[in-house]
Amino acid sequence: MRRENQSSVSEFLLLGLPIWPEQQGVFFALFLGMYLTTVLGNLLIILLIRLDPHLHTPMYFFLSHLALTDVSFSSVTVPKMLINMQTQDQSIPYAGCVTQTYFFLFFTDLDDFLLTSMAYDRYVAICHPLHYSTVMGQGLCTLLVTVSWILSCASALCHTLLLTRLSFCADHSIPHFFCDLDALLKLSCSDTSLNELAIFTAGVAVIVLPLVCILISYGRIGATILKVPSTKGICKALSTCGSHLSVVFLFYGTIIGLYTLPSSSTSNDKNIIASVMYTVVTPMLNPFIYSLRNRDMKGALRRLSRREIFFSK
Repeated sequence: MRRENQSSVSEFLLLGLPIWPEQQGVFFALFLGMYLTTVLGNLLIILLIRLDPHLHTPMYFFLSHLALTDVSFSSVTVPKMLINMQTQDQSIPYAGCVTQTYFFLFFTDLDDFLLTSMAYDRYVAICHPLHYSTVMGQGLCTLLVTVSWILSCASALCHTLLLTRLSFCADHSIPHFFCDLDALLKLSCSDTSLNELAIFTAGVAVIVLPLVCILISYGRIGATILKVPSTKGICKALSTCGSHLSVVFLFYGTIIGLYTLPSSSTSNDKNIIASVMYTVVTPMLNPFIYSLRNRDMKGALRRLSRREIFFSK
């Protein structure tokens, strides 16, 4: 492509959600409410786990990190979307766009690895209950979280560095509400084959392999549950896994739905809707799933309420 058709980009334009201007106020209020629910709900989970000694276990150690990741994940995209809807200013600086892309990829990958660690924790708890306290010690839990952070950082940094080497054409309009990596690659005038190879490789390493590990863990869990003769034992085992499975289905369901959609322009609205699902809806639902379907969390909430009532007297 000729040089005059390229430009040194200083900013991009985020076209936002495919909604009519007269609907902006309604959707602004809706997404603001969802974002505040996400932040408050996940911070409440972190607070409960921090204050209640009954929740100082490996499962809730991972859950506290997952809650923090969900808050951060939503904060990467939703505040900017709300500001754009309120001010009608669609611009985002080049550096801000690249930074948003990095943190979006980072927290997506971190979410994935934490869900995998939680699946392994449930596998050890149900399939090897007598060795649970020995295997899932503080050292292993810390190691799993640390490795999750390092791998997520490395994956996101790889994509971001490859993104910065690209030049962009005159059209800087991103048909999305955040700086989506795929949308940015479509705007590039450079050869993006290396970026696409990195996306495929990281997709296998960060999405497919963890999903396979989760499926294997729950396959072993299912086989162990079927060997339990008592209905009470089966219900107890299922109650410890139900919340995590629900979150896994939400997370991977929207991710798989997004990446199996055709990449034509006619499917752009569907891509945005799928993105809203896993960037806004899923992080908001996670606290409800873990609080409403988990007796330990509900018990911790009751104990915290009684403690607040006691100190207020």
